[in-house]
This record gives sequence, C-alpha cells and structure tokens, in this order.
Amino acid sequence: MNNVKDKTIFITGASGGIGKATALELLEQGAKVFDFSRTHQLADEISHENLRSFKGDVSQEADVLAGFAACVDAFGTVDVLINNAGIGLLSTDLSSTDLDTYEQMMNTNVRGVFLCNREALKLMKPKKQGHIVTVISMAGYRTNPNAPIYCASKFGARGLSSGLADQVLKEGIKVTDVNPGPTDSNYWGDRKVAREKFLSVEDVARVIVFVLNQPDYVVIREINFDNMKFLAG
Repeated sequence: MNNVKDKTIFITGASGGIGKATALELLEQGAKVFDFSRTHQLADEISHENLRSFKGDVSQEADVLAGFAACVDAFGTVDVLINNAGIGLLSTDLSSTDLDTYEQMMNTNVRGVFLCNREALKLMKPKKQGHIVTVISMAGYRTNPNAPIYCASKFGARGLSSGLADQVLKEGIKVTDVNPGPTDSNYWGDRKVAREKFLSVEDVARVIVFVLNQPDYVVIREINFDNMKFLAG
C-alpha cells in the first residue's frame, strides 16, 4: 500500500539529516513535498516537479503562516505535516546555562511544533482527515544528564503531541510520535560519539514513511526504536 502517493506533505527541517532523507523517500513514492527549512533549501539542491522549498523558522509565527500559505498556493492543501525541525545545544551544567540556550531549544522544539500543528489543523479539520507526525526522540522518554534542557523540550513536544492526538482523533486526524534513539546526523557535530552504534537517517526516514503508508483506519500513536548495537552497550 502507498498512501503517500499524490498527497501534499509539509515537512520542516528538510534541508539535511532525517528531514532530507524523508523528503527524498517521499518524492520517490510519488508524494508532493513542501520543504520548510531555516537554512538552505532542498529545491536548490535537487530539481523535482513535486518539490517546493520555503525559507523560514518554525519558531517565528509570521514565517509559519507564510509557509503554509505558500504550500497551499503551490499544492492546494496540506494532507500531512511532519514536524522534523529541531535543535540540540550542549547544556551539561544547568547552573551555568544561559537563557538564550534554553529559549532556542524550547522555541524550536516546542513552540515550533505548536505553531505548525495549529496551521495544519486549520486545513485538516474541514476535510475531517489528515496526519501529523512529530519526530521527537527517545530523549522524550529517558533523561540524559548531559542535556537536561534538550530532554525537557522533547518531553514537552511529546506531551503536546499526545494531548493533540486525544483531541482530534474523532475528527479523522491521526497524530503520531516517531521516537528514534541516537541517529548519525549533524546534530552531533564533532563530538566523539560511537556513530557506528547509531541509527542512520535513512533508517528513521523509512520508519516515518512506514507510518504514513498504513491504511487509513490504522492509528499508530507512537513508535520507539533504537539500533540494537546501541542498546547492547
């Protein structure tokens, strides 16, 4: 079954990493992809008749409003929203973490999800159908002493998503949390980590597309996964 074919999918943070891998897989399967990214745009890198890009920051309300308007102008609607944009900054010692670090993570990882959800729902509710997928993290389940604020933002996004799922299910709208374990992406920068034990961005993309390709009556509220090598220690 291919439920994504011909659907319009609004995806944040598709300029690289998980977002880019997901966008490419969706285009391969015949979806219409609208890339909303803060840095460079995917459409500048590849040319595809079903791809549009828009430069914007999910934490800025004006950008989100303009992005959704541009998507509707290009493709007519939004069938699926994938909240993928996220930021993780080192904040090991909470006693010395500055307010800007805190606000950057909360604004992108929680406020941004709220703003995009709100605009997507305005388009989905009249149709009585739609799907919102939020890429959260296993950091929304298990805390990490090296990143307490990042974990807090992911716990917040998970709470927002779970509450929304309860709110809109009777209106025909599905809400799914995708929670990967450590993933080999630019998030890690030059930190010395065991990348060979991490998931690949393609692994995560395949899980997202798997969720979207389920029959309309199948609801996956959340899906958690890790690399076996990571779990084994």
